[in-house]
Amino acid sequence: MANPRHEKFFRIEMDSSSSHKAIVIGAGISGLTTAVYLQRSGIQTLILEKAAGPGGVSTSWKRKGYTFEGGVHWLIGAKEGIPLHQVWLETGALQESHPVHFKDPIYTLVDREGIMPLFRDLHGLELKGLRDRMALWSLRFHLACFRHFHQPINDLRGLRVKYPKPFSVGEYVKMLPAVLVTPFLMAQSARGYAKRFKNNRIRALLAAVVEPNVNALSLIYTLGTFHEGDSGYPKGGSLRLAQNMADSFLGLGGEIRYQTMAEGILPDGKGWAVRTDGEVLQSDVVVVSADARSAIDTLFREPLQDGWAKKMRSGLRTTQCMFLGVGVEADLSSRPRSMQIVLHSPLKAAGRTYETVVVNNYATEDGYAPEGCSVITCLLHGPTYAYWKAAKDDGSYEAKKKEVMDGFLEAMGKVIPEIRDAVVVTNMATPLTYERYCGTFEGSYMTDWPPFSRLYHAPIRYRKGLYFTGQRTAYSGGLPPAAQSGRTTAQTVCKDFGVEFVSH
Repeated sequence: MANPRHEKFFRIEMDSSSSHKAIVIGAGISGLTTAVYLQRSGIQTLILEKAAGPGGVSTSWKRKGYTFEGGVHWLIGAKEGIPLHQVWLETGALQESHPVHFKDPIYTLVDREGIMPLFRDLHGLELKGLRDRMALWSLRFHLACFRHFHQPINDLRGLRVKYPKPFSVGEYVKMLPAVLVTPFLMAQSARGYAKRFKNNRIRALLAAVVEPNVNALSLIYTLGTFHEGDSGYPKGGSLRLAQNMADSFLGLGGEIRYQTMAEGILPDGKGWAVRTDGEVLQSDVVVVSADARSAIDTLFREPLQDGWAKKMRSGLRTTQCMFLGVGVEADLSSRPRSMQIVLHSPLKAAGRTYETVVVNNYATEDGYAPEGCSVITCLLHGPTYAYWKAAKDDGSYEAKKKEVMDGFLEAMGKVIPEIRDAVVVTNMATPLTYERYCGTFEGSYMTDWPPFSRLYHAPIRYRKGLYFTGQRTAYSGGLPPAAQSGRTTAQTVCKDFGVEFVSH
């Protein structure tokens, strides 16, 4: 017997004015972006999401009255006037009721010598002689090259668009300086770029911005967004951002089914079908917004063997982390918002050693903790999936998680003594946690982009009616590529089916 919920969905389809219907697999940022634009353009859309809420990897959660931010640390496109900002408005991600805070300094180094801030305009750095002055001049030069650089938001050729965004030659000319220095930046790591400075404290600060092993382009691009007054933190963080998008989609007449796993995709007559919960849902369009690396092996009768899929299997390098969250009965509002902490003694965790950690302090965020209390979080980066998988298999998983958290608390107590004996709740996520809740390959939340790596792109259109979208489909990841990918995917669908694209 058919599930009544499924009958309701297709009854809505038949009663609506839409002649096409779509299923989006995954309610992450890219899936929500795709779904909002499809729904607004008149294609009745259903989202299937395995988790209990929207956001995918970009999410937060509560424990004992404390909110742990697990996704957004800054949002590129938060500043008005940037093309990506319009996408966040069109999808409903940004709302006037949830203003954006543009923190400055962006990071503060905390070590035995005291503190040193990294401001958006780079003032306050302690220089050591001519070498550091030359390194700072070079850094400012590269930031100037990226002053007008942004992710272009244009329309596909041949697409009918209600509110067109015309191609601007002048826009691309302004970005030419960034294009010219890109090969130089991509040929070195962020760590190598930071070594231009003799001052080890400046090196440590720059290591807080992006992972030191990624290419220097990622470092300069990210610093550039801060330098130009972008990259703020929206009130309510990642979960509020995702919920705003989900609410916008639902307000347009779309449907989301949470805790619903897509088990497979198969051709069905002139369209496609998704198998889930023992049933088969038919559709004209299926958009895979789940982790593409996992999807190519699990969502089809046979793993995909196209050239791009083979390249993804062999060339993908994942960015993994361990998430640590701590709620304390202590007011940490006098402490910096984002700290790069040089530990008094190295922290050993999951077979790795950390001499510095980035800690985010949410004491000034309303509603993140009871009055007079605070939340701090930390991401320990590194390829630890195999370590935790082995721990799960041999039964030592929980004990090893406790060992890591205990070590972290001991290290933090030496630097932030207010938290000693004040811990109320702790929460830790490993790559296995990300894998379980989000279905990401190796429990990763982004794709690594090391020096000398060539960009690769999974096809948006795999077959007519079957599409891939999301940050995994192109280097390197994060919210901007996810949103841009979602918009482009929606436009591709509209173009293929002769539907006018409506953005707002």
